[in-house]
Amino acid sequence: MSTLSVKEKEQILSADTVELVNKFNNKELTSVEIVSTYIEHNRKVNPEINAIVEERYEKALEEAKKADDRKTSGLLRGIPITVKEAIHVKEMKTTGGLEQRQDLIAREDAKVIRKLKESGAIILGKTNTPALCFCQETENKLYGRTNNPWDVNRTAGGSSGGEGAILATGGAAAGIGSDIGGSIRFPAHFNGIIGFKPGMNQVPTKGHFPSVLHPLQERMLSIGPMGKSVRDMEFIYSILGDETFGTRYLQDFKIEILPGNNSYPLSGEQHVLLDQIEETLSKTYSTRRCVPPYLEESALLWQEVMSIEGSKPIEKAAFNNVRSNVYSAFLREKLTQRTNIHPYLSWAIIGSKLFKPSAGRIREIHEIIKKGDQMLEEYLQHRLLVFPVYHKGALPHGKVYQEIFSIRKSFLQYMPYVAYANIWGLPSLTIPVGKDENNMPVAIQIMSINGNEDAIFRLGKIIEKKFRGYIRCTRYE
Repeated sequence: MSTLSVKEKEQILSADTVELVNKFNNKELTSVEIVSTYIEHNRKVNPEINAIVEERYEKALEEAKKADDRKTSGLLRGIPITVKEAIHVKEMKTTGGLEQRQDLIAREDAKVIRKLKESGAIILGKTNTPALCFCQETENKLYGRTNNPWDVNRTAGGSSGGEGAILATGGAAAGIGSDIGGSIRFPAHFNGIIGFKPGMNQVPTKGHFPSVLHPLQERMLSIGPMGKSVRDMEFIYSILGDETFGTRYLQDFKIEILPGNNSYPLSGEQHVLLDQIEETLSKTYSTRRCVPPYLEESALLWQEVMSIEGSKPIEKAAFNNVRSNVYSAFLREKLTQRTNIHPYLSWAIIGSKLFKPSAGRIREIHEIIKKGDQMLEEYLQHRLLVFPVYHKGALPHGKVYQEIFSIRKSFLQYMPYVAYANIWGLPSLTIPVGKDENNMPVAIQIMSINGNEDAIFRLGKIIEKKFRGYIRCTRYE
């Protein structure tokens, strides 16, 4: 049994990774004390939010004892984390939220998991996703729906929604998510945590399910850290990344904040927050309101790239060993709610078929992206962009899905803020900066090109300090 006081346990739950590493190395806390605190906490909160879908608590405690006995090593020695269900962890399930995969156990670790284990990290468990990560809300037939801890009637976002929800309660030192269409940034925004989507080709994605095969989709998919501080994102990214990033100074950069009165929806509260951020930063740095190149095209390009081949690999994974096709499954689910394919997934696949680009259009997209990459490489060399993440804070369950997956192409209004970083392969840091009219967290994101991560993190630390930053949700204590 732990001898820690209630206050000491609360301090562990609120602490970021860097603080816990320091306390462990200075022998102020043992790994067993840290891990036990998280396990006790998660057993209490998880029934309410349904974030962790597979735990390995006994093995985590065994690994914690080895860390305390100095039988392991590494920068994250003895520090517990959670991992998105989509990422292979040896001897744990990778189901994609599909009932027909519920007994499939990974035989080897994803490359990022190997890096984390080599650094001494202890995995507490895996967290929920939408079916095959193909939605910005987290719900599937196998594990059910994940709730936002600030208000369980609202979405935790997706597809790294389980990570966002458990980290908002303080349920791990940090977590690992993935992002091909805002999947780190939506949960960070909705749950009030920090998230970092690395730029294209910076972190290995081997061992992610589902995988992507087309080069245009590969550049959009990133695996990255989620957690409680900007310094944690910088620290964990240095472990995950294949490249090192150099020093950058903010005095050498122009900061461009997207105008609040752009042609895309944005809540009044976020208008005010963007104005306040501009006022704060302009006192020290070159700051202006500006729309960057290619914003208008980004949402459509993102949708078309996601729809290449009509999402055949996703459809094959979903309907392998299922005695129906996507159309009949969607209709039967709507009528009976008795299929094993969630309607969010089947409708998304149908949408991909509707938006599937022709071979000629794919050639056009290649040319547009080639030209855009060249322009943005020059444009963002000494610029940092500040965007909203979504037009509002967390909406009631099902509303984000309705906005993004509407046949009326409403994704063109709601997706540009997040699609920009995916289609152009940009690193993006998400930081909570305030609350909306429903008292839910809202965030901004900072973007630039690969190589400018240091500047992104420097600006992020300033905004984190001046505005909301991470505040742990304690409503279950």
